Amino acid sequence: MAETKHTSPERVAAFSDGVFAVISTIMVLELKPPHQDTFEALAQLWPMLLSYAVSYLFIAIVWVNHHHLLRLVDEATPALIWWNFVHLFLVSFVPFSTAWAADSRFSPAPACAYAIVFLLVDSAYCAFLHETLRQAKPAVVAPRERKAMRLRAFVTAGGFVVAAMVAYKWPLITFGAIFSILLAFVRPALADKTTQY
Repeated sequence: MAETKHTSPERVAAFSDGVFAVISTIMVLELKPPHQDTFEALAQLWPMLLSYAVSYLFIAIVWVNHHHLLRLVDEATPALIWWNFVHLFLVSFVPFSTAWAADSRFSPAPACAYAIVFLLVDSAYCAFLHETLRQAKPAVVAPRERKAMRLRAFVTAGGFVVAAMVAYKWPLITFGAIFSILLAFVRPALADKTTQY
């Protein structure tokens, strides 16, 4: 009887790395230099630079946490693979929402859409997290750690909901709130147990 071949987490990670690289490249290509050769002209581009910086931090955090989660499993199940595709699909909207927010100079609707994209990505991350924790052995992730990881992901989703809601009155506060939320994810969950990226 032939042995069934399973998809390895490393293969999923390799494919995802390619997608993250393309998304980052698209965002870089959206950066346009000023038409005048003055620092004043450069300063006028602050919406583009700010939105790019926040989005790039977001992509970096998503990538790091994604790699840490994949290290918890020995096999990429069909559910894990499909949730990974959903996650990557939603992350691919980040360059679009970033460019719209920058071009509008943080108008309410683009700022709200920007926060909603982050919320959608985090929602897919919650599903991806659930699937990896379902497969992870108790010796790798203790029950207390599982609860903390889930709680952090859901609290983050709530933060993005609030950021989207305030966008119509205070668009810049939306960006400040998103940046503050992202700081909670700079250090990946279980970073001490999975020290290599």
